[in-house]
Amino acid sequence: METTLMTKCLFEFIGTLVLVLLGDGVVASTVLKRSKGYGGGWVVITMAWGFAVMCGVLIAGPWSGAHLNPAVSVGLAVAGSFPWAYVPGYIIAQLLGGFCGAVLVYLYYKDHFDATDEPETKLGVFCTMPAIMNKPRNFFCEAVGTFLLVFVILAIGNELNTPEIGMGSLGSFPVTMLIMAIGMSLGGTTGYAINPARDLPPRLAHAVLPIRGKGPSGWDYSWVPVAGPLAGALAAGLIYGCIYICG
Repeated sequence: METTLMTKCLFEFIGTLVLVLLGDGVVASTVLKRSKGYGGGWVVITMAWGFAVMCGVLIAGPWSGAHLNPAVSVGLAVAGSFPWAYVPGYIIAQLLGGFCGAVLVYLYYKDHFDATDEPETKLGVFCTMPAIMNKPRNFFCEAVGTFLLVFVILAIGNELNTPEIGMGSLGSFPVTMLIMAIGMSLGGTTGYAINPARDLPPRLAHAVLPIRGKGPSGWDYSWVPVAGPLAGALAAGLIYGCIYICG
């Protein structure tokens, strides 16, 4: 039976919500005061973000393909692997899921937000800010990280990589390793948003939630983790199409 677009979008919403709940959740656990996970460090964050993606993929994969990321939807559409007509619905569902996931993180860690004084630490739970503010280079970093994400996802799904069994839910495991590798290798500059749905809606949640002692939401930077990933995904889809399809 064919799955309707509404059902696909519902699972994109749920999968992205889980991704952000667990991904922003591990940041909250490691940086907010009086959390038992306080001080867990970068390796814990990058590993948990990988597992967060895996959980979202396992939930949504059978129904929607588990993009969970507007950049992935755009990249797959550019490569000819996904219908353009589905892209707007997927993106809306992903953005809504990202917002709701961030709100749940706030409600879950409310006491620890209150116990933490630094406004920039609270913002960092929700969204990314660069280690060194240099917007052209930050844009480049986000574009390169997302290019790698989308290009490798396309390569994982290539029938030559899975000639007999296909990927199915097994695709969640290589994607998990991919997210971890990007975070550990390329995440140190910008915090590797590589996904507008995990950055823009949680940033909006930070802006509207009654977080005690919060500072600005970093709107002057907010375009970078949106435009950078979309540019990287566009390039990945085009180059993949030229190499694997046209070539």
